[in-house]
Amino acid sequence: MESSIDILKRFWKFIWHDDSLLSWITFIIVVFVLIKFIFFPAVSFVMGTSLPIVIVESCSMYHGTSFDKWWESNSEWYGEKNITKEQFSSFTMRKGFSKGDIFFVRGIEAEKLNIGDIIIFASGTAKRPIIHRIVQLNPIETKGDHNSGQFNLNQPAKENPERIDETHINEEQIIGKVTFIKIPALGWIKLIFFEPFRADNERGFCE
Repeated sequence: MESSIDILKRFWKFIWHDDSLLSWITFIIVVFVLIKFIFFPAVSFVMGTSLPIVIVESCSMYHGTSFDKWWESNSEWYGEKNITKEQFSSFTMRKGFSKGDIFFVRGIEAEKLNIGDIIIFASGTAKRPIIHRIVQLNPIETKGDHNSGQFNLNQPAKENPERIDETHINEEQIIGKVTFIKIPALGWIKLIFFEPFRADNERGFCE
């Protein structure tokens, strides 16, 4: 009768050295199980958040041009929030980031957040968590670097169909803070499968 070690050896040889379709399907299933039930729970525990890895799904934080040109177009809005160019220059990801980028996220208490930090939060009305930059504290407010303004409940439904309000974010809504660890564009491996189902204005690369 085969021992457990012998069975594991045969299984290992099957998924790594057998070129059959069944071995490939089995390999994909094993990888999925390892990622979903071992890797993600472990990373979630270490990072202290339920969403330790996030794929950027929109262009709301995209700059596209040099920082100086981007600031020239957006300085008036940030000036009203008393955020200067010098202050913004010291922020995390001051040049923004793009759709398809992957970030590691860590849990954090609201009182430890600062203006300029990039957070992930659940709006309660949007289908997906939002990843935007903090522009004000007490209460916490955010804005996408690429957006002309903030999502708020005073906007018409056409401009804010998911009824997102980022002018008053509670601690319970905060999922975590983006770390400096970024993997550019790799998220497109997943996003490409969902692009055909997005609205026309949400498809494609950032411009």
